[in-house]
Amino acid sequence: MGNRIVFVKELAPKTKLFEIEAEHIAQRGMAGQFIILRVDDQGERIPLTIANRNPDKGTITLVFQEVGKSTEQLGTLDVGDEIHDLAGPLGKPTDIPTGKTVVCVGGGIGNAVVWPQVQALKEAGNKVIAILGARTKDLLILEDEITAIADEVIVTTDDGSYGRKGMVTHALDDLIEGGEKVDEVIAIGPVVMMKFVCRTTAPHGIPTLASLNPIMVDGTGMCGACRVTVGGETRFACVEGPEFDGHQVDFDELITRLSYYRPEERASLDHYHRCKLEDAAAATRREA
Repeated sequence: MGNRIVFVKELAPKTKLFEIEAEHIAQRGMAGQFIILRVDDQGERIPLTIANRNPDKGTITLVFQEVGKSTEQLGTLDVGDEIHDLAGPLGKPTDIPTGKTVVCVGGGIGNAVVWPQVQALKEAGNKVIAILGARTKDLLILEDEITAIADEVIVTTDDGSYGRKGMVTHALDDLIEGGEKVDEVIAIGPVVMMKFVCRTTAPHGIPTLASLNPIMVDGTGMCGACRVTVGGETRFACVEGPEFDGHQVDFDELITRLSYYRPEERASLDHYHRCKLEDAAAATRREA
């Protein structure tokens, strides 16, 4: 089957990094692209951005947060385990400029997507400033990896436990108002965060890309779940994106659509937890 996990690291509570053998994807994947995986033959398809890749080793790095049934199940795997299905690279690569000043704004798990963006932007000769946000210091991920590449890193936490207290948009606004000539902004993180990053840059006329990974399901454009309105037209995030002009995205519609299947997602997670409890009880009875 392949797709063997060769390295596991817990980056934050319920947030893990997996390095996985996937030679085809490691050779061809580019910044902004993603993969689709299934944990087992009964699992759902879930999209995860390629956070890093090593063509020489034939491995890719994925970072995920355990927020639902499939990611919780994925989190139970360890070094030596194999992922049942792994398809990619999918989606359009990021359009990387050259010789520009680019600000990458990440929030929460979105910082995992900032990592490959910063690498690609620096390799193309850009000045890169990264703004990394998290609710608390304990939830901040990949600061060291991004700091090693970017020209400047600004960290914000909602509670002020580390870095600047406040939102990433406050740091971005201060950067722009302070005279930094920003040619482009890339926003990656919670949809609400991306919405307000775009609102921050719009008055200044700064081109802003928003990564719409959260809306994707199938990854091939067939299911239609990734529909999003951009510039008044329906677009498909998984095949036409996942990155779009953030000033043209209908974020309010997107936020509403993201909540459509929450009851089903909760039911699936509850069922998974019940099955785990029943399996544990059965194992205890067998040992008695």
